[in-house]
Amino acid sequence: MVVMMEDNESCGSRVHDTTTSSSSSPSLSLAQGRHQRQKLEVYNEVRRRLKESNNEEANRPGFDDELWAHFHRLPTRYALDVNVERAEDVLMHKRLLELAHDPDNRPSIEIRLVQVHPVSDGTSVDSNLSDTPHKGDAQSSRKSIHPPPAFGSSPNLEALALEATKYENDDGDNSVHANSMFSRPLHEITFSADDKPKLLSQLTSLLAEIGLNIQEAHAFSTVDGYSLDVFVVDGWPNEETEQLRIALEKEIFRIEKQNCSNHHSLSHTSEHEQTQIKCDSDPVAIPNDGTDVWEIDINNLKFENKVASGSYGDLYKGTYCSQEVAIKILKPERIDSDLQKEFAQEVFIMRKVRHKNVVQFIGASTKPPSLCIVTEFMSGGSVYDYLHKQKGVFKLPSLLKVAIDVSKGMNYLHQNNIIHRDLKAANLLMDENEVVKVADFGVARVKAQSGVMTAETGTYRWMAPEVIEHKPYDHKADVFSFGIVLWELLTGKLPYEYLTPLQAAVGVVQKGLRPTIPKHTNPKLSELLEKCWQQDPALRPDFSEIIQILQQIAKEVGVEGEGRKEKSSGGFLSVLRRGHHH
Repeated sequence: MVVMMEDNESCGSRVHDTTTSSSSSPSLSLAQGRHQRQKLEVYNEVRRRLKESNNEEANRPGFDDELWAHFHRLPTRYALDVNVERAEDVLMHKRLLELAHDPDNRPSIEIRLVQVHPVSDGTSVDSNLSDTPHKGDAQSSRKSIHPPPAFGSSPNLEALALEATKYENDDGDNSVHANSMFSRPLHEITFSADDKPKLLSQLTSLLAEIGLNIQEAHAFSTVDGYSLDVFVVDGWPNEETEQLRIALEKEIFRIEKQNCSNHHSLSHTSEHEQTQIKCDSDPVAIPNDGTDVWEIDINNLKFENKVASGSYGDLYKGTYCSQEVAIKILKPERIDSDLQKEFAQEVFIMRKVRHKNVVQFIGASTKPPSLCIVTEFMSGGSVYDYLHKQKGVFKLPSLLKVAIDVSKGMNYLHQNNIIHRDLKAANLLMDENEVVKVADFGVARVKAQSGVMTAETGTYRWMAPEVIEHKPYDHKADVFSFGIVLWELLTGKLPYEYLTPLQAAVGVVQKGLRPTIPKHTNPKLSELLEKCWQQDPALRPDFSEIIQILQQIAKEVGVEGEGRKEKSSGGFLSVLRRGHHH
């Protein structure tokens, strides 16, 4: 509830005479008081800039109170993130939120071209932001045509700006990147609507449908139930915004139509309005009974035994409509907005994924308090348990088969722009037919095209150096982790078992530390391991290449296992089954 206080803290309407009223509520913590003051400073600065530029709206009587009300209904985060140099953006946000009050206008949309400016060395950032083009080559004047995004402080944008600088400094005009995404403008799309649980994922899939890549997203909810969602995207082929608006509106209309009989639409339309939207002109009308196929009725789930327990939730074996399933339930007391976002993201990713080497998603219950994800049940358990708890060992042929299964699953994910980000033996599961599948998208994310992803994800022992260092990274981070997984399969050991996770991380980044490959390892396999865990991501192979290398090795060693049928019925799983009987 602290947040509520911070965001709804009562402030008199005469707040702009620089006295904050935090004194009137002594219960406010210092941090909240500080945030409140920062919010006030931003408000004052935006107000000053608008008045100075003789903005018509800002000179209207009552404007100050309206502007304060705008900041007041949005979370403090909004004030801290918004770019004060772009005071007119704040007015645009205010206008969109006002428009969204009328159901006919929902969602209200604003689209404009923006540019992320390279970080200049000598000059201050301001000279880049000025609207007067620099004298000089066409390229630099082109940079100043468009304003920066409204939320210019985020690490993603800093990373993009650094990239831009890097390309700048490479080799001037003839650089391959001269017309890369940095000199080409991005579109900033701002939506406002009434705030609903699935709104954010609807908006992201909406943008994906039109073929846009989200570089950057900011989502804010107002205290009175509206939302302001800002996306910086690339992927729209030209610089105009009108066609893009038409494409967006068409797509929204399509979603509304699909939701004719369903209440999850982007804007709640009344019964009367719904009859207005004629459901025709569809290419092939696939009937929609108004239920979301992914939404699971928790009453059809039967829980059997708890399989595992983590800090955020528990894993159960159970049945759903009589099929064996695994049920991952989030602990209600751990559910905060971040975890809900993470959960929504996981469902968003998993429902698109179908591959024999990726654990199959069956459905989810997205209705709090019981958030859960249901997947196929993998009776063979995890490769980690097989190695460590049952002290199993993989002979080379079965090791290669596992590695090929995993590579195929990973290759599929990467082709769909999904980075797993937490690949390790514990996340590889086996089914009753000895097929190994990649599991657990708890931290997977749909890859931002820019490849700028940071955050403390995955587990240090398996983590690529660029991820540990919070540098921009891409799908090659998974290839590094895969190298560590191969080593686990070979040795059955924990990587760097004699070090703490943190020591291991420091060693990997600063000293190029890697696990020791056993002496008698097949030379081609050793070579593959070394390739996968190269410090420079660009030197690591892609999974499509890895599959070929592994299949080639399998062919060469195949004499012992691949060709002879009676061998495969034994396999490593029979050991597993024996393990269970004891």
